[in-house]
Amino acid sequence: MAFLCGPRQVGKTTISQNIHSNQQHYRYLNWDNIDDRSTILDGEKKILQHMPLEATLPAKPIIIFDEIHKYKHWKTLLKGFIDSYKGKLHILVTGSAKLNVYRRGGDSLMGRYFLYRAHPLSVGELLKLTVPSQEYTFPQPVPVDIIDNLYQFGGFPEPFVKQNHRFYTRWQTLRQQQIVYEDIRELAQVHELAQLEVLAELLKHQSAHTVVYRELAKKVKVAETTIKRWIHVLEAFYYCFIIRPWTKNITRSLIKEPKIYLWDWSTIVDNGSKLENFVACHLLKSVHAWTDLGFGEYELYFLRDKDQREVDFLITKNKHPWIMVEVKSSAKEPLSRHLLHFQSQVQAEHVLQVAQDLSFVDIDCFSLKKPTIVPLTTFLSQLF
Repeated sequence: MAFLCGPRQVGKTTISQNIHSNQQHYRYLNWDNIDDRSTILDGEKKILQHMPLEATLPAKPIIIFDEIHKYKHWKTLLKGFIDSYKGKLHILVTGSAKLNVYRRGGDSLMGRYFLYRAHPLSVGELLKLTVPSQEYTFPQPVPVDIIDNLYQFGGFPEPFVKQNHRFYTRWQTLRQQQIVYEDIRELAQVHELAQLEVLAELLKHQSAHTVVYRELAKKVKVAETTIKRWIHVLEAFYYCFIIRPWTKNITRSLIKEPKIYLWDWSTIVDNGSKLENFVACHLLKSVHAWTDLGFGEYELYFLRDKDQREVDFLITKNKHPWIMVEVKSSAKEPLSRHLLHFQSQVQAEHVLQVAQDLSFVDIDCFSLKKPTIVPLTTFLSQLF
């Protein structure tokens, strides 16, 4: 099986339709559709009705289960399918909440699926027609309008394509209401939805900063433990994500304080925070893609010590430091001393300071072996 996870309205249904458009035998079942739900509840025979399972078929039939994690016994259903019909059909499972978080009843699906994570549009995706066969590609010039519109309207396909401010405003309001008052209410058993929505708004001002749970608890007027639980819920529904400090080989490192970012950077007002969040989303997308496609095990961290020295991002490859990235709005700022300080400790292969205002330069950032200032567009064009 393949599990396709990602935020609401990121394009999972479109991806599913593109996958089965060239298949003669397929079935699309959406748990949110009453008729499809009835079919699912009737069991395997009803689901497989009119679906040929002969081994001689040139292409295996495909069954697509959308939002199936909302069904209490979804794991048992899928386990039965893959155990009974392995090798006879393909199964694609999609959902806008993390399928590996909402596991309800039945045996584990471990070893029965590959996980793929869909992300909003990125610079690299808009420049490439196919999935790269390696971790990065050669740099490509980025049209100014692409980078400007992506930065302004965000990476969710519909507002990015329309590029209409009035539509964008209405779409943003609707999406947040759907996440809080439909998805979270239905699955996460959070009753204080109005207060959770207040927290979601506060996080737009918290982006690219360390999370101080105590201060958020005071503003929302709930317990600190409740804030931690709610942020975990908002993570599960792809509203935000956190990255933690890298602590190995770091003298006087901070251990507990994570930083938080939003999946939709366009909602952030402060330009410095927005820029860092913009880069964070691109890095997270690449980290997930590299891992999901089998290039290795990649993770995203940041660096900070008790002397307040900080580097925005560190990507590890197979648990070893690989790329350090510091984000700046201007190329006039000198190479960060913090980059040099931490590089002496972690020995990352690539150390980059990316500048937003630098014009594209045709240079392979992954060929650089010493700390270097590079254009943001050049670096992002090489990622997924």
